[in-house]
Amino acid sequence: MKYIMVVLCWLTLFSASARAELIIEITEGITDATSIAIVPFAWSGPRLKEDVAYIVSADLHRSGQFAPLERSKMLSFPSQENQVFFRDWQSKTNGAEYLVIGRMSGTNDGKYRIDYQLFDVYQQRTVNRWFATGTDLRAMAHHISDVLYQELTGIRGAFSTRMVYVTMEYLNTTGKRTQRYRLYISDVDGYNDQILMESSEPILSPSWAPNGRHVTYVSFKSTRPAIYIMDTKTRQEQKITGFSGLNGAPRFSPDGRSMAMVLSKDGNPEIYTMELRTGKLKRITNHYAIDTEPTWAPDGRSLIFTSERGGSPQIYRQYLDSGKVERLTFDGNYNARPALTPDGRFLAMVHRSNGIFHIAVKDLVRGTFNVLTETDLDESPSIAPNASMIIYATMDKNRGVLAAVSLDGRVKVKLPSRIGDVREPAWSPFM
Repeated sequence: MKYIMVVLCWLTLFSASARAELIIEITEGITDATSIAIVPFAWSGPRLKEDVAYIVSADLHRSGQFAPLERSKMLSFPSQENQVFFRDWQSKTNGAEYLVIGRMSGTNDGKYRIDYQLFDVYQQRTVNRWFATGTDLRAMAHHISDVLYQELTGIRGAFSTRMVYVTMEYLNTTGKRTQRYRLYISDVDGYNDQILMESSEPILSPSWAPNGRHVTYVSFKSTRPAIYIMDTKTRQEQKITGFSGLNGAPRFSPDGRSMAMVLSKDGNPEIYTMELRTGKLKRITNHYAIDTEPTWAPDGRSLIFTSERGGSPQIYRQYLDSGKVERLTFDGNYNARPALTPDGRFLAMVHRSNGIFHIAVKDLVRGTFNVLTETDLDESPSIAPNASMIIYATMDKNRGVLAAVSLDGRVKVKLPSRIGDVREPAWSPFM
């Protein structure tokens, strides 16, 4: 299938608090994307800070699977079913396969209510109707996007999820150039970005707890690497490890009760698990080669990790009950940074080909292996909770940026930042 190249920057800012440090650019989409018209939602009150229909349109467009109709091409702006004339949406130039209309109102308790409806234009019928209530218009918009996405694709939408990432920028203070690292949390479209912590020392390997509230990461702020857990709501921080040597690559278990990590306190970097309630450690690997970058299988019964025990970095699985180890990757001489889809079937990784690092994915059931990206120095893949996209770090014009690619490689998105280099993304679970 041929692809189209599109560059679309969503730069409209409705308020200073909603500004996004990350800019969304769709660089590759599918030619047969589903056409859909998201009509501006009717509202009779004072001007709102957010354009809900615009956000929904942007969400669906960013998925790469939908081609929203531009407002300038809309022939009418219905907000109720009796105002819909399907001929307005059946034009070859201004048409759409699906139509979404809505109207907003205020409630007695200070919330907003949005009633919205999806139509099949070709069949000239209502597909479904819903309503949403809340105080946060952007959150409501992402919820509507999730509902529409699931209705039209059969896959749960992930627009209401969040991500964390690390930025690094150089500051000139008192005539001296210093580095400043920041751990950010934001919506997956880059908006509502907030700084969780900042330091003059590196911040590495952020990842989410399954509850969607806590994150873990590695910080060097105590002069040597240590593993921390932070509550993203309260910003309370807890230091988990601070052993001599390496403390790295923390990952919560699927039930949130344990954490896998890499420690070198006994000499060689090995993989351990820790019971978070008791702090009890258990050594998992025991090999003279470096074992690192653990991630849990969805059922919590095995760990996937990177090891050089075969002579070059490859990805292995170790079963926790039996201790059995199996090698999972054989394509090329470098595969690292494993990430599994929630069903455990697809394994994303950093793959080196001709000296260049790309994001690749292996189907662990069929054994197929596909390189998904064409960018350079790709690293840190993290998979959306609905397995639709992989977010990763890459380089663009000598700057670290985030990018995303669909699991089949058909859709590509770039998220450059206005300031600093951006690395180490982690996509949250469903919130």
